[in-house]
Amino acid sequence: MVAEIAAMVDGDGCSGVLNEPGTVIVYRRSGGVWEIDRSMEVSLDRSNGLREMRRKMADILQFLNGCRIFAARAAGGALYFELEKAGCSVWEISGKPPDFLDVVLDDEEKERIAAQSPGVAGIPAPHERAPGTFFISIREIQGKSPEISSKQILQQFIAEGNFNVLEIQCDHVPPWIEVEAEKRDYSIEAEKIGQNDLMVRLTRKKA
Repeated sequence: MVAEIAAMVDGDGCSGVLNEPGTVIVYRRSGGVWEIDRSMEVSLDRSNGLREMRRKMADILQFLNGCRIFAARAAGGALYFELEKAGCSVWEISGKPPDFLDVVLDDEEKERIAAQSPGVAGIPAPHERAPGTFFISIREIQGKSPEISSKQILQQFIAEGNFNVLEIQCDHVPPWIEVEAEKRDYSIEAEKIGQNDLMVRLTRKKA
């Protein structure tokens, strides 16, 4: 099977931070072997203005040329939003790309299958605390099962939109949730409730 994964790579050859200078490398797997297919130096400098930032982000999307899986050590900011809007899956992972590309591809396939299923067996769903208000603790679920991603837990529930308020206990705000909130017209706020402990609230905006 032929597959492509793009990765933000820093000067040490490890996965880099999405909004920091680095090299976007597209790896292509054919016959079970990953090879570098193409690369592009990137530096998103806010000091050059929003228009220049948007132009560079458009250049990156054009460079990806259909590659829809992107890996970085940390994801967030404007480029993350543009990648998500373009239909890319963005994975946060540390290490050298040759060591994690198969892991990312395998996890991507698992999420694709999970997204097509009516529900993911064994993963708790948000429970209704009050009419239209739901709660779930990602911290608790991932504490017991670290291999389960926040997307597997919540992506389908948020996409269905059958709630007025969704409260999510987590240790950080998953960037993809911010994108989904914007796309589906929910406001989002995060409240620190403890050490490395946040309560994120998605609230349906009033018409």
